[in-house]
Amino acid sequence: MDVNGDEELSARAVYRRELLRQRERSGWTLAELAERTKYDGSYLQRLETGGRLGSVDAAGVLDRTYGTGDHLVDLWRLAKREAGASRFAGFAEVEAEATGIHAFTLSTVPGLLQTPGYAEALLRMEGPVGEEVLARQVEARIRRQERLTGLGALRYRALLDESAIRRPVADRDVWADQLAHLVQAAQEPNISLQIVPLGIGPHPLVMSSVQLLWLPSGRTVAYIEGSWSGQLVQETEDVDRLRFAYDLLRDSALSTADSLALLRTTLED
Repeated sequence: MDVNGDEELSARAVYRRELLRQRERSGWTLAELAERTKYDGSYLQRLETGGRLGSVDAAGVLDRTYGTGDHLVDLWRLAKREAGASRFAGFAEVEAEATGIHAFTLSTVPGLLQTPGYAEALLRMEGPVGEEVLARQVEARIRRQERLTGLGALRYRALLDESAIRRPVADRDVWADQLAHLVQAAQEPNISLQIVPLGIGPHPLVMSSVQLLWLPSGRTVAYIEGSWSGQLVQETEDVDRLRFAYDLLRDSALSTADSLALLRTTLED
């Protein structure tokens, strides 16, 4: 057992201790570190106490701030690998940090705009699961939507393929609630919602859903998701390609006003 009471020395424990060691070595308070990195002090504190792992972007910013090369990034990668590979590896942490997100979704309403009933219907399609587990999954998905409200609300732009609003779930009431929720969301000042008409034909993003995430450091990363896999894209060249494809697709989408009108008509029908 080590001096802090951990039965085994995990990569995550090494990472958080190194974060604290580097700050103490520099002689900075959390407030001073926050000013230098542009990350919130409470967030940095949670990294140092192990309350959260944070993103690789945050590790990179801290490396540059402390002048430690890629040391912290390497430790972060070891900790992330230790946690186990996942379809959503890295995405949840990046989404939690993002100050703005531009999303394009195929076939379904994006998670940040789903109602509990709609989310449950989609999660049930992924396979048999206990009701308690399902309830926790739904709760976790809906909790993410807190980022869209309150002080410092996320700036969110969503391009929805028209098929997403033409493919109802089996329960008509759940579907009506979901459409009504989209109508309401489309009128929020920090949310821009546009429908991509089926009539535009194939386009560069037609095979997958994409999210572009702006981070406090000024960096942009992307997340590409298919039916059974997801990938966090961090290479600048690849992210720039996706941003260009997204901008072209946005040019082909209905305006926000026309999209809202289409949603209202779909709800009435």
